[in-house]
Amino acid sequence: MSTTAPAATFSPTPSAVRVRLDLAYDGADFAGWAKQPGLRTVQGELEAGLSRLFGVRREDASLDPRRGGDDGKPAGGLRLVVAGRTDAGVHARGQVAHLDVPETTWRALPGRSDREPGQALVERLAGVLPPDIVVYRATPAPDGFDARFSALARRYAYRIADGYQQRDPRRRGHVLWNRRPLDVAAMNRGVAALLGLRDFAAFCKPRPGATTIRDLKEFTWTRPDDGPDIGLVVGHLVADAFCHNLVRSLVGASLAVGEGRRPAEWLVEVLESQDRQRAAAVVAPHGLTLEQVYYPEDGLLAARAEAVRAVRALSPKHSGVAYS
Repeated sequence: MSTTAPAATFSPTPSAVRVRLDLAYDGADFAGWAKQPGLRTVQGELEAGLSRLFGVRREDASLDPRRGGDDGKPAGGLRLVVAGRTDAGVHARGQVAHLDVPETTWRALPGRSDREPGQALVERLAGVLPPDIVVYRATPAPDGFDARFSALARRYAYRIADGYQQRDPRRRGHVLWNRRPLDVAAMNRGVAALLGLRDFAAFCKPRPGATTIRDLKEFTWTRPDDGPDIGLVVGHLVADAFCHNLVRSLVGASLAVGEGRRPAEWLVEVLESQDRQRAAAVVAPHGLTLEQVYYPEDGLLAARAEAVRAVRALSPKHSGVAYS
């Protein structure tokens, strides 16, 4: 079976279906999510695969299918919006993105088969995407859904092996090796003081015009005694969003406490200083995985997106809502 659908003809104002994509990827060979000239990125590979599938020219892949081109003629193309733009080397098991597809194109995806369009899209994408990206679900999104602005929170996990029995060479690309044993109880005492709506300037790599205020809803360290992470030290972090390098900086600071190089109270002292020079080193990205994105009930999606966009328009120093 061919994985490439007939070339789609997009009109300037077609009836469009907003499609939610649930996907996973191994971030080892990617320079992050966002497209960058000359670099391999998740967005770049996924848009290239979708463009091939829909018969859209690669150079038009950033265009929205609901509008025409600059010359007033119908424009082919697509535009992905993602819940969280992961950094280089960071993995994802629960990433979410959306794109708008003309309704006629969406309905034509199954061809002569009796598959649902979403199932057909998933199966066709499996034939054009590289093996380190998997789209495992494609569904029509509820009214008002926006992968980025409708999100309530993102959940990340950071995995560490601090003993030779836990050092599995098969997982070396997804688990950080730490040579010294870690005191999980001390780490939890330290991070407990960081919870809530805080200014994480001391732990973020600053970006022009971006706020460093985040609502850190959960931050705990565990050492599971069963399951796939048995024996590892796993950090669990949930926030409305995370600024650049925030998770990896918090993990680095936690390691300083867990190894006994710093007292538990040191973490909140760094936070309150708002001085990035006081924070510990940022840890390597390969231990970090985006596990899940949380959304409100369907009837609240549009209101959530509208509220977040409204705050986004404010000056960053007045913004209590965060963005990935």
